[in-house]
Amino acid sequence: MRVLGIDPGLQTTGFGLVDVDGPHLHYVASGTIKTREAALGDLPGRLKIIYEGVREVVERYQPQVASVEIVFVNVNPQSTLLLGQARGAALAGLVSCALPVNEYTALQMKKAIVGHGLARKEQIQEMVARLLRLPSLPGKDAADALGLAICHAHAARTFEAVGKAGGRPGRRTHGQMKGGRSY
Repeated sequence: MRVLGIDPGLQTTGFGLVDVDGPHLHYVASGTIKTREAALGDLPGRLKIIYEGVREVVERYQPQVASVEIVFVNVNPQSTLLLGQARGAALAGLVSCALPVNEYTALQMKKAIVGHGLARKEQIQEMVARLLRLPSLPGKDAADALGLAICHAHAARTFEAVGKAGGRPGRRTHGQMKGGRSY
């Protein structure tokens, strides 16, 4: 299974792909979609770049499932609204490619990667590099996206085990076992 992780951001959206082979994870690709070519006040132009960038990543690497970070509420409500719009553009790009999308909070991803929810960006970078046996540290946004892909890879195995044991994690509700969402 190939998992695409997306860390949405209005200026920089991170993406990361991992292949899952049983308990083994293999790095495929990672990077960022930057919206600097659009003017700072051109929100529609930036959202278009994110949407098209996500679609390009999906078409190029052919993942079977996507994992996206759930937006948290910032102190500044305007920042939260802008981040939500960037996330919406990324989600629209994923679903327009008919990809199943799973959502996890930053806390869930940090716990899955580092072991605690208050991990710093540098800790996530280091652990992602170790888990995927990378020769160097990925960028911060790419590391978060790879972390989301790894988080879903681990959760998917759990959901599969629950399903085999006779439980029926529904498509809409199984991610809510840990507070995440899945559609």
